[in-house]
Amino acid sequence: MPDTRFTQNRELSWLRFNERVLMEATDETVPLLERLKFIAIFTSNLDEFFMIRVGSLFDLSHFKTHTIDQKSGWTPGEQLTHIYEAVRVLYARRQQIYQEVEQQLRVHGICQLHYDELAETEVKFVRQYFKSSIAPILSPQIVDTHHPFPHLQNKALHIGAWLKYKNNPMFAVIPVPAALPEVIFLPGGETRYIRTEEVILEHVSQIFKSDTILEKTVFCVTRNADINPDDEAFDFDSDDFRGKMKKLLRQRQRLAPVRLELSRPISETFLKYLKEHLPVTQEQVYVTNAPLKMGYAFALPAKLSENKRRALTDTPFTPGVPHGVRLNAPITPQVQAHDILLSYPFEGMDTFLHLIRESAYDPDVISIKITIYRLARKAKLVEYLCAAAEAGKDVTAFIELRARFDEQNNIDWSERLEDAGCTVIYGVENYKVHSKVCLITRRSQGSVQYITQVGTGNYNEKTALQYTDLSLITANPAIGQDANHFFQNLAIGNVSGQYEHLMVAPSSLKTGIIREIDREIAKRGEGRIFIKMNAITDIDLIEKLKQASCAGVRVRMIVRGICCILPDIPEKTENIEVISIVGRFLEHSRVYCFGQGNDERMYIASADFMTRNTEKRVEVACPIYDQAVREKIHYLMDTCWADNVKARALQRDGSYRTRPIRETPIDSQQMLMAKALEPDDQMTDLEPDKKHGFMDWLTGLFHGHKG
Repeated sequence: MPDTRFTQNRELSWLRFNERVLMEATDETVPLLERLKFIAIFTSNLDEFFMIRVGSLFDLSHFKTHTIDQKSGWTPGEQLTHIYEAVRVLYARRQQIYQEVEQQLRVHGICQLHYDELAETEVKFVRQYFKSSIAPILSPQIVDTHHPFPHLQNKALHIGAWLKYKNNPMFAVIPVPAALPEVIFLPGGETRYIRTEEVILEHVSQIFKSDTILEKTVFCVTRNADINPDDEAFDFDSDDFRGKMKKLLRQRQRLAPVRLELSRPISETFLKYLKEHLPVTQEQVYVTNAPLKMGYAFALPAKLSENKRRALTDTPFTPGVPHGVRLNAPITPQVQAHDILLSYPFEGMDTFLHLIRESAYDPDVISIKITIYRLARKAKLVEYLCAAAEAGKDVTAFIELRARFDEQNNIDWSERLEDAGCTVIYGVENYKVHSKVCLITRRSQGSVQYITQVGTGNYNEKTALQYTDLSLITANPAIGQDANHFFQNLAIGNVSGQYEHLMVAPSSLKTGIIREIDREIAKRGEGRIFIKMNAITDIDLIEKLKQASCAGVRVRMIVRGICCILPDIPEKTENIEVISIVGRFLEHSRVYCFGQGNDERMYIASADFMTRNTEKRVEVACPIYDQAVREKIHYLMDTCWADNVKARALQRDGSYRTRPIRETPIDSQQMLMAKALEPDDQMTDLEPDKKHGFMDWLTGLFHGHKG
């Protein structure tokens, strides 16, 4: 039996993270429409959680009941029971918060209306809209001996009705067409709207005119989407991996239901019918009058006047240019002079995009190689890579077609790259390629030179404006040589390559991290570990961090989401502190720091401390050698650690608590935004009357000094 005294179940830990996302909607310092967006993000997160994590446990509970979670000691079935209970509490909380935010929005003339709240003119408008734009594309269906129970699409809204026809009960269903908008905006000066499914629900009696409507509801089925292209069940006997993925995506729509959501309570008879025909159990059923889909929350600001939009949304932020970088000059010689670190979203991706664009036409550039996991729907990067190939450069793109929920987008981009003459390779067999590495090879004055980019986040121009990530661009020849070997190994499917500077999963990342932790353990009370990541679940690394704590090593961790190690457990983790930051931007960067002062070793990485990252994916961690870059990362890490506004401290029982504000409120993301917009030659301190006071204070926090 595993020792679970200092660990917690990963699924419950994730639910606590998502709860913190939801709680941002209660923060009155956050503009109202941003609070509504946090509810929408919470909802979307929970959808994906059920599709993937609950879906995976659902399968395990049926086929591998002997499997025990090492962090909690629970079977898959026991984990599901705990999840269902925790989620039910979150549903109630979400409904309450949603109602509170909606009431406050109404004060500003932004009203999500129920049908019985519509004014007479609005009723006429909706009736006409239903007649002209909705009714013609509906596909209602009854279920009887000639009409079998239909397949219900994953996460699609449906109208369900319990009818009486010739004294016989009958089920009828109307899928809400995906072509329709989520909400219908009503005419008038204010922003008044009604959800489309509610309009259809109101007109059910007109659709089934010859039947008596006994009950009706909006419902939604969430299906297991945890599919693996390498599973035997999905072996399509084809050498065409891209074609295999297309078929697999179609299969995802037909997997087993794991959740049933209802917009209102229904009778036991009606509910029993749905449970039997889907099938689902009672604990998988959730009733809520909050919207089942909330994508519309992101479109609302565009419907407002400029003044109202300014009052109800975050002030728009335009990323700055990294200090020491000139975008109006060639990037290549600037990188050759010194390393460049981009800190998204505080600084933009433009520096890297400019580099790729100029490399496309640089006569000295021989080749560009890149690993791609996720891309935006519109990607300048792809266009520049295509331009490079069309200009005669050797362009190789390792595209991961198994990037969950981005499979189709990556398939589309792979076809575009191939058409332009790029070499496209679909990752590595049995391992997802999750690394973020780009290598530009140049031949100048008879010698080969490398420019290497290594990042913590994807080459996604949209999420680079929303996620905090780091991107290192370096001309360091040693790192370039390693990167070249990395791409050579990828091309032949070798995941066991050895590298001098890079730590690469699955071959050397985990062993490298353990080696660095052991180095700190040897220092006992003088050892220091400071890491930032999204999640930690790897039991081997958890055990090693516990050993470090027991040896007196001071361990500080900024973990946004899942954290299976519990801090402050006597004789286990009493030297470990963990905080989580949920704010305007999604914290996504991964930084590993081992040691302090001149003895410190610093890395940025694509990998979290999760088994899937350390053992089942191709990941890269890159050492930071440039002193200016190291100082920049120190500033970022120390600022995050000092956060006492958005940060929450993990407690030994798995809960999170706010941090006390002793002197100055510190919102790390706000500070980093302000820092990014400072002029190059000017440093603005938190306290202008105390030159360097804030940095001294931050340094003191990390090294244990009081200030």
